[in-house]
Amino acid sequence: MAVCFDDCRLDIDARRLFRGAREVHLSPKAFELLKLLVESRPRALSKNDLLERVWPGVFVSDASLARVVNQIRSGVGDSARSPRIVRTVHGFGYAFVAEATEERPLTRATPRGNRSCSLVCGHREFLLTDGDHILGRDPGAGIWLDSPKISRQHARVTVTGMRATIEDLSSKNGTSVRGARISAPVGLEPGDEIQVGPFTLVFRIAVEPRSTETEIASHARAADGKRRRLSSASGSKAG
Repeated sequence: MAVCFDDCRLDIDARRLFRGAREVHLSPKAFELLKLLVESRPRALSKNDLLERVWPGVFVSDASLARVVNQIRSGVGDSARSPRIVRTVHGFGYAFVAEATEERPLTRATPRGNRSCSLVCGHREFLLTDGDHILGRDPGAGIWLDSPKISRQHARVTVTGMRATIEDLSSKNGTSVRGARISAPVGLEPGDEIQVGPFTLVFRIAVEPRSTETEIASHARAADGKRRRLSSASGSKAG
């Protein structure tokens, strides 16, 4: 799983942090602390909780914790005076406060036929099968967009074959397609940009390549047909 925030991408499974196109190298403890804060967002974690979970069974001072937090802030381009990502909760601990989106593995079945449609948002791609797909802040939404500017059930994309429409679900901040705010269901065309809160999603239709097996079968049928024609012609001459 990976989490994107600000101009950063935290790949938790690969244990890698990128800021833009540049990889940022954190110490193992700094990575664990950032991972813990990200996974607990937006809840603030106490210093004692952080010390016990990042340095289990080891006595570590608050000053050591502060140094690791400063390393994280330096890596992600944040500051203690004007925090955008890691906030100090004075007298308590720290909290991850940046807007973030999770990249989840695609688990939906591949659509029928040799074409598929999807929504692309940054590094993520959501395959769209026939039926309804909810965009929203609710973790159970098919297209999960984690931001306080997104309603729990913000909009709905409905797919029928290769036809797709989108409608706003009376969201607080609205939904825009091709730069215009919508008030009724709107049909989507390849390349259309959908704006919901701070997120831009692009509607795409992809043509899947024909399989090698199908190509071989086609050539085999053609060769068989040629042999039959030659056999028929030879029989006619012999007669």
